[in-house]
Amino acid sequence: GLMGHSWGAYQTSFIVTQTDLFSAAVAGAPLTDLMSMSVSVYWNSGGTNARIFAQSQGRMNKPFWQDAENYARNSPIHGLDTLNTPLLIAFGDKDGAVDWDQGIEMYNAARWAGKEDVVLLVYPGENHGLRQEENMVDYHYRVREWMAHFLKGKSENQWITEGKSFLEREKEKEDLKKKGTSQPSPKRPGPDSKGGSSSEKKAPSSSK
Repeated sequence: GLMGHSWGAYQTSFIVTQTDLFSAAVAGAPLTDLMSMSVSVYWNSGGTNARIFAQSQGRMNKPFWQDAENYARNSPIHGLDTLNTPLLIAFGDKDGAVDWDQGIEMYNAARWAGKEDVVLLVYPGENHGLRQEENMVDYHYRVREWMAHFLKGKSENQWITEGKSFLEREKEKEDLKKKGTSQPSPKRPGPDSKGGSSSEKKAPSSSK
């Protein structure tokens, strides 16, 4: 299995579009489209990502309009035709370093490409790293269950096969608010529990 976070998640997402060596992968807050990422805002500092791509980790040296082919070649989202590794993506919807649009783009493109084993977890209110204990526990167990299924052949959990859309989860929270009921504390995710801290999206399966 392969796993990374932030720039390591970018590398994870990119590697699994280049090789089938790994049986499962987990990417936390990955950059997936270098073109859109290079002109987005780094909200945690208030600046843009241009400097990062020109001088720092990106090392692209040129803006994408002068070197579009290189940006595309190094973007995981442009390698979906050769993505065969089950990929779990996780984001906080308040990520101020890597906008969670990067996860949405990758997930939606994977759906369009017919990739079945791609799941997006969204943790409301979280920044670039999980800070709420309930979310950290939730993510920990989901990573373990993801790897246990795809690496060890254990039965897959309901959240892997079915998932729940972000809008469905938002509606649930709104309904609870109207009823004056607090959101249930998340439990260890398992066959009968998706956890209360995140929303999942699953690419449609041809068997459904």
